[in-house]
Amino acid sequence: MAIKELEEAALFERIQSSGGKAGILFFTPLCGTCMVGERMLEIAEATGVSTPLYKININYAPKLRDQWQIASVPCLVVLDGGVPLRKEYAMQSAQHLYALLR
Repeated sequence: MAIKELEEAALFERIQSSGGKAGILFFTPLCGTCMVGERMLEIAEATGVSTPLYKININYAPKLRDQWQIASVPCLVVLDGGVPLRKEYAMQSAQHLYALLR
């Protein structure tokens, strides 16, 4: 199952309307580590995590990048009610990501 990619405006809308927990993966298309992190998130998602997951290309998300102070990619931002609770830069394992998103 692929993680849905959103543009910055659509992501803002989704965050404002959902109000619940969500995971946002900041990535760049040519980043190998980002691809591995995304694959681990897909595995975590397939095991039944109920947290919605989205991805966004950091190059096209300057407002969120600056507002949330994203330092590098990959970066998984775990939100609750639209507020960042945690930023995870080291995608350690699918099991670790599953535990973060449960």
